[in-house]
Amino acid sequence: MSVKERNRFVIAQNLQGVQAQLAAAVEKTDALYADPSSSITEREAADAKVLDLTNRVNKFKKDLEELDAEAAARLNAEKNNKGVKDPKNELLHAKATLVRNTMAGKPIGREVMNVLGDGSSLGEGQKILPSTMLTSLVAEPYDKNPLRGVSTFTNITNLEIPKINFTLDDDEFLTSDTETAKEMKATASTIQFGRKKFKVYCDITETVLRGTDTDLMAHVENALMSGMAKKEKKMAFATGTANTDTSFYNKTSSKYDIKAVEKASLYLAIKAALADLEDDYSDNAKIVMRKTDYFDIIEALANGNAALYQAQPETILGAPVVFCDLATIPVIGDFGYSHFNYDLDVTFKSAEDVKTGITSFVLTGYLDHKIKMKSAFRLAVVTP
Repeated sequence: MSVKERNRFVIAQNLQGVQAQLAAAVEKTDALYADPSSSITEREAADAKVLDLTNRVNKFKKDLEELDAEAAARLNAEKNNKGVKDPKNELLHAKATLVRNTMAGKPIGREVMNVLGDGSSLGEGQKILPSTMLTSLVAEPYDKNPLRGVSTFTNITNLEIPKINFTLDDDEFLTSDTETAKEMKATASTIQFGRKKFKVYCDITETVLRGTDTDLMAHVENALMSGMAKKEKKMAFATGTANTDTSFYNKTSSKYDIKAVEKASLYLAIKAALADLEDDYSDNAKIVMRKTDYFDIIEALANGNAALYQAQPETILGAPVVFCDLATIPVIGDFGYSHFNYDLDVTFKSAEDVKTGITSFVLTGYLDHKIKMKSAFRLAVVTP
């Protein structure tokens, strides 16, 4: 064990013990030398014991000196670095300060905003959420919306993008009979993202506010990301007749906008959908479906063989499976063509629920989801 790992208290105790033994040994040696009847052997043995104890005392003293020197060096380093801040902790503290001051109705200092990124006031208690906080909420993968790991996410005002990011030097592509060519000829070549307003509420009690920065921000960010994830999923998998233009399940004249591949069983429908994808999309194809539907397929295919249940990660015919509880109809395709955009500045303020008396940290923003190329997807539909 090195000196650094040894306990100073134990070393000091050992030193005191050995010093007492040394004092006794020296006294005994002096007595032997004063006794004319003592033998040379006895005196040499006493001398050897004194020398050994002296060496031990010196060793313990050296150990203590090294420990004390290291402690002094650490103290000097702390004093010298007193003005140096840990960027990670500084960012965490700035986020927590923004939340606490907002909840208390206090102004947010310029120093805090400089750490988080510029923001500004919009009146009525609303302020623009700093870029650092927004990026962590929008860009981070999040298990409550599995599309965060496969779809495209941006935060760009008035976003307009081309449907495909490549061109060809001849017109054979546009005159071909592929689904992509048909879609490009039938629709506009660019996509404009809209602005669909949303609000996310995070209830914060006094107990949470008085907690550590780490606990407070874990509570706030988890709640806000949960709300945003729920909104994103509802947009992408909305059903019915109203507000479904953002959905994989949108219909025109009772027909799905995305090509539906119909078969007698879900497995056969997924198999046919994968085979029906064009080569441009099949290499990156994934299957988004409900976990219960996946297990039903595995149970049917396993036929009592438990080995299939142990396969990780989950795939069907080599295509990765992504679980989403709202995917009532499996969606198969290249999800790089599924694009979420948070438009305009996201604002924040505090608001009190008059019924419960609990104050919430509220985000207000605008979100849209576009399927850039419907030809990049298929729906696996089971026919009765």
